[in-house]
Amino acid sequence: MLIHQLDFAKMYQEHMRQAQRTRKEPEHWDKRAQQMAKNCANPNDPYLIRFRQLMDFTGAKTLLDVGCGPGSIALSLANQFQSVIGIDYSIGMLHAAKERANDLNIHNVEFEQIAWEDSWENLPKVDISVASRSTLVDDLQAALLKLNRQTRLRVYTTHTLNPTFIDENIINAIGREVIRLPTYIYAVNILHQMGIRAKVNFIKSPNIGGFDSFDAFVDSVNWSLKDLTQDETDKLRAYYDKRVALGQTIPYPSRDWAMVSWDVVDEADLTI
Repeated sequence: MLIHQLDFAKMYQEHMRQAQRTRKEPEHWDKRAQQMAKNCANPNDPYLIRFRQLMDFTGAKTLLDVGCGPGSIALSLANQFQSVIGIDYSIGMLHAAKERANDLNIHNVEFEQIAWEDSWENLPKVDISVASRSTLVDDLQAALLKLNRQTRLRVYTTHTLNPTFIDENIINAIGREVIRLPTYIYAVNILHQMGIRAKVNFIKSPNIGGFDSFDAFVDSVNWSLKDLTQDETDKLRAYYDKRVALGQTIPYPSRDWAMVSWDVVDEADLTI
């Protein structure tokens, strides 16, 4: 089979099915909102700085931030636009975003509880749309098409570069199967098959520091893998203690991202 015979949209969905990736409920993110507001919304975060550097603001007055979380992108870009809308399905994230907007004295941003899967018909069309670290959805083609429809000028999305969120050695150490998730290459190929020539840039996260306690380490692993058993926790303890005894730091999980962006294409010109 040649590459043009592949259906990357269906392949992505099959990959997600085999990875048994389930949609996290809003309550899951509600609990993390305040911590993420501290960790992910720092305006000096290298990720946010690089994201901004890669954008073209020419002719743009309005912005839509999809999966806005605690307002990381929406608030860091607010000074570039007349108006900004951030949407998320987690009410906890939206409360955190609104609190940050008030603290920063930013008044041209509004936040609404709307999910990827919801109707966007009541949202105004915008000049630029972004989806930052929020693109691991069930149907990627539908999500990319939705962004293209909602936007006049340009779309910027970021996707995982690595197929796992934590070191595979850690997953092997506790005896779990390594489940690899879809990466950015699906977005590039799906857009190509739709008739959109995307641009790809990379945002490297600096590997600074590591876990200074076992509790922080196990909490990070459990956030990614979920429902660690006592036996798995004991194996993590042995893994952690061995590394510490050897004087080795367990680094924080690497978060490298691919920015996939494109100039909006009229839907009549798309191949869907």
